[in-house]
Amino acid sequence: MARPCCAAAAGTLLAACFAGTCFAAKAATTAATSAATFSATPPKGVSLVGEEPLYVKNLSPVAGLAGLPSQRSAAVGEAGSWQFALHGSLASHYVRDRASAEALNLDGETQRLALELRYAFAPDWELQLELPWLRQDGGFLDSAIDGWHDFWGMPDGGRGEAPGDVLDYRYADPALRFALRDDSSGLGDATLALQHAVYHSQGATVSLAAGYKFGSGDAGDFTGSGEGDVYAALRASGAGLAGLPLDWHAQAGYLRAGEVAMLGPRQERDLWFAGTALSWRFAGHWRLLGQLDAHAAPLDSDIDALGSTAMLLSAGLRWQPDPTWALDVTVIEDIAVETAPDVVFQLDLRYRPR
Repeated sequence: MARPCCAAAAGTLLAACFAGTCFAAKAATTAATSAATFSATPPKGVSLVGEEPLYVKNLSPVAGLAGLPSQRSAAVGEAGSWQFALHGSLASHYVRDRASAEALNLDGETQRLALELRYAFAPDWELQLELPWLRQDGGFLDSAIDGWHDFWGMPDGGRGEAPGDVLDYRYADPALRFALRDDSSGLGDATLALQHAVYHSQGATVSLAAGYKFGSGDAGDFTGSGEGDVYAALRASGAGLAGLPLDWHAQAGYLRAGEVAMLGPRQERDLWFAGTALSWRFAGHWRLLGQLDAHAAPLDSDIDALGSTAMLLSAGLRWQPDPTWALDVTVIEDIAVETAPDVVFQLDLRYRPR
C-alpha cells in the first residue's frame, strides 16, 4: 500500500494551522490590527475572496469522473457582484493492487485547470459556473517523489520499482475492463450550480445549493464521465469560532451520478460527500487553512482505491493583499490511502471586482 508521499510537509503545515488556537489571545490582537487595512466590513452573508475554504477535488482517475463539488463558503456575493477564480492542480497517482478477481493499476499524473465564475443575481442568490480542462499523462514527478520517500525512509508501495513517468491506467475483472495508456487531454465536465443563503446571524451563514454536471468530458480519456450528474448540498460558514480568530466552513450533500458505461455494473451512482475547514488569519495578509474532505466510494469493489470511502486532508497558505483578490498554495494528501492521489499540488487565484 502506498503511503502519502508528502505527509510530513502537509502535516506540519496543517498542524501549524490548528496550533493557532494555542496562541489565540496574541493572534486576536494581530488580526484586529490587520483588519484595519481593509476598506470595509462586508454585510452579513456577503462573501469575500479571503473567506473561502480551500478548493479541493479528488483527482484520482476513477473518482474524478464524478461531479462531486468542492467546498465553498455558504455566504454569497452582494447582489449584482461577480467573482472569478482560476484553479490549477497537479496530481500524482500510483496504485497497484489485486483483490479477489479484480486487478488495478493507476500510474500517471493529472493536470487540471478550471475557470470558476460566480454571479449574485439577487440578494442571497448566486449562480456558479465551472469550466475545467484536464490532461492525463506520465508526468514528471516520479523521481522527486521517489527521492522524498528515500530521504525519509518511507515505504512507497512499489512505486520505486515501477517505470518512471509513464501513463498506465488499467482495471480488469472477469466482466469489466478499462484502460488508458496514451496521453489524453480535453475539456472536462462543466458544472452549473445555484446557491441560496437561507439563514444569517452575526457570525454565521447557512446555504442550500444544487448543481448539475454536464457530460462535456470523455470517460475513455478520463477527462470526465461524459454523463450528467446532479447534486444537493447544505453549507455553513462562520467567523470567530469560540471567540478565536478562526473562520470555519462545513458542507454535506448527496450526488446522483449519471450511468457511465465504462464502469459497468460496479458503478456506485448514489454518493454522499462531506467536509469541514478552518482558516486562521495569523498576520495582516496571511492565512493558514486546514481542511478535511470525504466521499463515498465510486465503485462496488474489494480494492480499497475504488471501493473504500475516500478521505483527503489539505493544508494551504493564503495571501490576500486586499479584499479583491487572494492567492492560495495548497498540498492535498490521501489520508485514506490510495482513495485519492498520492499528492496534489495546487495554486488558486481568486478575484472579486470592487
